[in-house]
Amino acid sequence: MGRRVFGVVALLGLVPLAGACSPGFGGRGKGRPDAAATAAAGKSENEQPGTADWRVRRKGAEHEIEGYADKVSVLPGQAFRLLVSTTTSGFTAEAFRMGWYGGAQARRVWRSERVPGTRQAAASIDKATRTVSAVWRPSLTVPTAGWPEGGYLIRLTAASGAQRYVPITVRSPRAEGRVVVLNATTTWQAYNMWGGHDLYKGPSGGLPDRSTAVSFDRPYDGNGAGKFLSYEQPAVALAEKLGLPLAYATDNDLHADPHLLDGARGLLTLGHDEYWSATMRQRATQARDRGVNIAFLGANAVNRHIRFGSTPLGANRLVVCYKDADLDPMSKQNPAESTQDWRLSPVPRPESDIIGIQYFCFPAEGAFTIHQPDFWMFRGTGVRKGTKFPGVIGPEADALNRDGPTPPGLEIVAHSPITCGNRAAVADASYYTAESGAGVFATGTMRWVCSMRGPACGHGVTEAGRRFVTQVSTTLFTAMAAGPLGRTHPSRPNSKELVSAP
Repeated sequence: MGRRVFGVVALLGLVPLAGACSPGFGGRGKGRPDAAATAAAGKSENEQPGTADWRVRRKGAEHEIEGYADKVSVLPGQAFRLLVSTTTSGFTAEAFRMGWYGGAQARRVWRSERVPGTRQAAASIDKATRTVSAVWRPSLTVPTAGWPEGGYLIRLTAASGAQRYVPITVRSPRAEGRVVVLNATTTWQAYNMWGGHDLYKGPSGGLPDRSTAVSFDRPYDGNGAGKFLSYEQPAVALAEKLGLPLAYATDNDLHADPHLLDGARGLLTLGHDEYWSATMRQRATQARDRGVNIAFLGANAVNRHIRFGSTPLGANRLVVCYKDADLDPMSKQNPAESTQDWRLSPVPRPESDIIGIQYFCFPAEGAFTIHQPDFWMFRGTGVRKGTKFPGVIGPEADALNRDGPTPPGLEIVAHSPITCGNRAAVADASYYTAESGAGVFATGTMRWVCSMRGPACGHGVTEAGRRFVTQVSTTLFTAMAAGPLGRTHPSRPNSKELVSAP
């Protein structure tokens, strides 16, 4: 981006905030707490009453209401600013913590008074990288005092009734003794078409005008929630329903905080966590080698190598991914930081060495098919070898990397015939235990979390599939929270048998 754009945004911190809210939850000023939230103080978070009305009811026309936060995550009590544009006379904002809450799946913890509406500037597009930014003035400051750690959706409601979300994570100051739920924020941003460009395409619909870097300084497209609702929310609801000790963080935090996983029991990556920096991967690997369990509940994880950069609103708000070493100037300056698929040159590092399996297919479609019916996570599900759960595999899938590297002790627990485009293929789910005692489980399908919704997921997922995925996930989450999985559930290697099979 040019110097002019950077300069304008750098001054935003000096602009008085219109419609600023109070500095604390329930404090003075325009922000006010919900009566139910105040009355429920002192109860554990999972016992709090939920709020049924948290969904976007009507998106409205393009640009009718949209916004973004100047932070990807904040610590409890740390305020953040919302930058909002609307074609209407005003709007309100409500903050919903996502969880279980007796089935309501969200709790409203804060709401603003009416804020005057402003139609802000059109998207700014850097000519060199085609990075899209929304160079906007802040609309209000949101307090988080009294907000529990967790994943949040801020719902913006325009005077017309149109609504959009803005996601924000209230990250945990410490993870000791907890399972860390990792929001895949870099992947959300990679697929964000707001302003006409993401890391996949531009206005032409093809590669020539796609972005090579994407910024968090813009709203998300669609309903504004990124990929949270489709690939993460059902798993968050289940983990919270179980009452497990959880911590919350984002991909950006895993990159920025060297102590994020200190003392953690586990790391939970969700349905689509594709874009990882070298620092993210190093910290997850080091945590595994200290005994921290990891579960990959999606497919295509750790597939794209990225670098982080800064924007006028702060560090680590730019995701750089050229996807081609020949295009990335870093490939000559520092080949280890070149941004193409992790498995490709100039410094190939296949992701199977941490996941166990790795991405191989899009579009994938098929039934999750049991290979090891006595696998400990499958106990109590009634499965037999060959039991199938339709629709659970897709739209991307992982499989055994027959050329390696694969971790010692790799156990293939599902071996699923699928269609991969127009050809027949096989997808896998895997488990292994490291020398540290950590266990690493990978579902091998991007539709695992969605399948927790049963037939509502679509794609032929059945109620039986929902029960199976939910039971396996319940067993997994509970065991991860108890300590290194390998102490009680060592893996039983069988991958070599499949490598040698035709």
